[in-house]
Amino acid sequence: MIDSTIKTIAIFRALQLGDMLCIIPAIRSLRKAHPSAHITLIGLPWAKELVSRFSNYFNDFIAFPGYPGLPEQNFNQELFDAFLKRVQAHQFDMVIQMQGNGTIVNQLLKTFGATYIAGFSTESQIIGHGLYFMPYPKHGHEISKYLELMAFLGVPSTGTDLEFPITNQDEDDFRRLKLPVTSGHYIVIHPGSRGNWRQWPPLYFASLGDHCLKSGFQVVLTGTKDEIPVVNEVIKLMKYPPIVAAGKTTIGTVAVLIDQAYALIANCTGVSHLAAALHTQSVIISMDGEMERWAPLDKTLHATIDWTKTTDYHVVLKEVTALFFRL
Repeated sequence: MIDSTIKTIAIFRALQLGDMLCIIPAIRSLRKAHPSAHITLIGLPWAKELVSRFSNYFNDFIAFPGYPGLPEQNFNQELFDAFLKRVQAHQFDMVIQMQGNGTIVNQLLKTFGATYIAGFSTESQIIGHGLYFMPYPKHGHEISKYLELMAFLGVPSTGTDLEFPITNQDEDDFRRLKLPVTSGHYIVIHPGSRGNWRQWPPLYFASLGDHCLKSGFQVVLTGTKDEIPVVNEVIKLMKYPPIVAAGKTTIGTVAVLIDQAYALIANCTGVSHLAAALHTQSVIISMDGEMERWAPLDKTLHATIDWTKTTDYHVVLKEVTALFFRL
C-alpha cells in the first residue's frame, strides 16, 4: 500500500520513552523498504531528541502540543492551532497513526490534510476514501503490533530487536557525572514509574538493594527529578548506602549507565526497554498486568514478574539472586 508515489510520511505517536522505543523496529522496517522517503515524527516535545538520535530513520520532527482526551500533554488551543497549520502546510502523502486503537486520534489525523491516513482503528472506523486502517490487535506485544501494521501496509519486517544508539556526547556527559562506579560491577535500581499504581513498594526495592550490596555489587539508584521522592524513600529504608544518580541523568547518560551495568532492577517502565535495547540483563516487576504487551522479549536475558498474579517478594528475590550467576 505504501508505493513509490508516497514520498513524505508522518508518524504520529505522542507518548513516552518506552512506548517510543517499541515502535523503532517498525520504523526500521519502513526505512529499509523506503530508503528515500522523508519521514517526520509527530510526538511530544521531549521526543525531538529521538529524531536526532535515530537520524537514520527520521528526517524531521514536529512537536505535538496535546489534544482533548490525551492525558500525556495539557491542551492549549492557541498552541494546537499553530501546530495544525504547520502540519497542514507539509501536505504529507501519508500519516501513519501509531498511537493505539485510534478512538481519539483518528478523527484528529483526518484534519492533517494528508493524502492517505493509515494505522489502527476499531472496526467501526475502517471506512472512507484514502484510509488504510486495520483492526487494533487485542493481544500481543507492543513491538509485534506495529510490525503487523507495517505488514498490512506492505512493509516487510526487519525483526523485533530494539535499538538505542549511544553517542559520544552521551559518553562525555556520563564521564562528567563522575559517578564512583566500576563498569560491569554495579546494579542499577530504578524504583520510580509514571503513576503510583505502577510502582513496586520502596521497601522491596530497598531490600533488593541491600541484598545486591551484600553480594558484592555496587548499587546505583536512578530516577527522574519527579521520582526523587521515591528514590529518597528507598535510601531511607536501605541499611547500606547506595550511589545516587537520580535527578542527575539525561536519557543519554542513563542509557550509558545501564549499558555498563551488570544488571537492571526496575518496574516495567522506560528503562526496562532501554535495558532490552542495550542487552543488559534485568529483573522487571510488572504492576499493570500487561506482561504480554510490555515485557522484554528475550526471556533468557530478562526476567519479568507479573505482580498482579504473584505478590511474593521472595519470587523476585530468587530472580535477582539468579542474576549473580547468569553471566
